[in-house]
Amino acid sequence: MGFFEQQHDARAQTTSLLVLFFVTVMVLVLAVNGALAATWRVVAWGGHGFPAYFFQINTGVTLLFVLGGWWLESASLDGGGEQLARRAGAREAKVLGPLSRLGSEDAEQKFCNIVSELAIAASMKAPKPMVLDRVDSINAFACGWNENDAVVAVTQGALDCLTRDELQGLVAHEFSHIREGDMPLNMRLAGMVSGLEMIFNLGRTMCEPDDKGSRSFLALPGFAIQWTGSLGWLAGRLLLAAVSRQREFLADARAVQFTRSKDGLGGVLRKVLGQSTGQGTELPRLHPSVQHMLLDAQDAGRWFATHPPLAERIRRIYGRPMSALSSDDLLPTRPDAIF
Repeated sequence: MGFFEQQHDARAQTTSLLVLFFVTVMVLVLAVNGALAATWRVVAWGGHGFPAYFFQINTGVTLLFVLGGWWLESASLDGGGEQLARRAGAREAKVLGPLSRLGSEDAEQKFCNIVSELAIAASMKAPKPMVLDRVDSINAFACGWNENDAVVAVTQGALDCLTRDELQGLVAHEFSHIREGDMPLNMRLAGMVSGLEMIFNLGRTMCEPDDKGSRSFLALPGFAIQWTGSLGWLAGRLLLAAVSRQREFLADARAVQFTRSKDGLGGVLRKVLGQSTGQGTELPRLHPSVQHMLLDAQDAGRWFATHPPLAERIRRIYGRPMSALSSDDLLPTRPDAIF
């Protein structure tokens, strides 16, 4: 499959998953209404009729939780991409004059130049380049609501261990996330999943016994809300992770399109794979809103992983399996022009 076909497939898969996500929310609304209706029948001893606006209130409260989670997650980005990047420990990259070719400042200058070059090639406004200078492993993320407040941050390990072509492939991957609007998409879906979790927590709270170990009359509807909320939250998390994996495949394919090189991003992923399977440094946990945006999030598990396996991403780029690059291959093997 070619890279344009991969992009088309990733977008189609994303659309299908988003439709399924919103169907899940609607099914949850119906399930909550059904569970509460059955509970009312039991409490009312089979009496006829429901209270006024019974289903409208249930639907409104359920949607309020889901959309409230969306709003709370969005509020964490009130300060824009730069503020979120600084909370994750990033600082603005230094743009200095010519120095020693072995200096870290030169690597940051090279990074800034690559950001400017790719912005011109992609017809985009250049995002602000930032550096996570306390992280020694290879990684990066992009954040921001749109191109006007976008940030691309790379780790010190990426500056130290990547060639210019590889750093260009890494930055191009993050450019795709900005161009495709992946940041606001993931944040809003994550907020809705948080809202689904809030419904589950509401039901659990209603079921909790008091200090004497007895439960109130709210426990019966609480069990219904807890059960339906747990199913909705589980389905939401699965779909969120699946959407995120498709956006990573899309960003990989777009990076190869931007750079016209498989070895750029391909080399980065092979080095990251080498670090994860060898004795490379482990990436520390960053701000929760940034963790799922990383090039490699080091997810645990399969179904809830927000990133595809590195080996699968590498295979898609090259069209065949490729070995990891060991720690001996991490340092750049050839001098690269800074400008």
